[in-house]
Amino acid sequence: MERVGEHPVPRGPLAVRWLAHDSGPLRAGSLQRLRVAFENAGSAPWREVRLSYHWLDPLGNAVVWDGVRTRLPAAKPGERLEAAAEVRAPIPPGRYRLALDLVLEHRYWFSEVGNVPLELEVEVTPRIERRLAALGAEVRDQEEPLVPLADAEAVAHLAPGCRPAPDWSRRVLDAHQEGYGVVAGSFEAGRNRALSPWLPGTGRNPGFAHPLLCPSVVSGVEPDWLDPVEGLPAAVAPGEEPWVYDGRITVTLRR
Repeated sequence: MERVGEHPVPRGPLAVRWLAHDSGPLRAGSLQRLRVAFENAGSAPWREVRLSYHWLDPLGNAVVWDGVRTRLPAAKPGERLEAAAEVRAPIPPGRYRLALDLVLEHRYWFSEVGNVPLELEVEVTPRIERRLAALGAEVRDQEEPLVPLADAEAVAHLAPGCRPAPDWSRRVLDAHQEGYGVVAGSFEAGRNRALSPWLPGTGRNPGFAHPLLCPSVVSGVEPDWLDPVEGLPAAVAPGEEPWVYDGRITVTLRR
């Protein structure tokens, strides 16, 4: 781990001294672990304290304020801890500042009572390489050719009769690289009224309330699979996993 240089540590009951940390790139939208070492430098023991973070842009503006919480054991004054902090990288890729902080839930962040967050310059990289495979249907004539399943970093779950538009693979991969673990789109289905909520639209709908049909899923992510809709694979993204519905990602359904 990389040692932390000298920094201000307040006097009083709640104080943290940052000691060391891992460094390196993080993949957009993904949940990863980052090792951090620090010390209870205050006069009061820590109970129910959590390690968390804020994501800031290069100017210091908050992009994500409430990060994932990592539980910590109780710590006496002067005790040193090392934790594997769970960190979900922001979307989209780019340069960010990761501000590690401690929080006493529903009361205050340590930075609000005089402590200095541990700020790290971080390069957030695309979530995956551009390698997409498909199951359930033969896909041809794509702007970006698909790869064999063994080489894929994301897999689209289609069904017989699915004919993706020529730009389908490009749009799916663009969304995955931005950081979305589960990506799905719309359907041209003729007079099939059952699929009317999935008609092609103008773009992304962050409040889409229906299941994601024929989703493309990043390797390592396991969606919550539902009963098929009109014979099409249906799922919702698990937990806090970033997902996107984009009406510009279109598939024609031919029975």
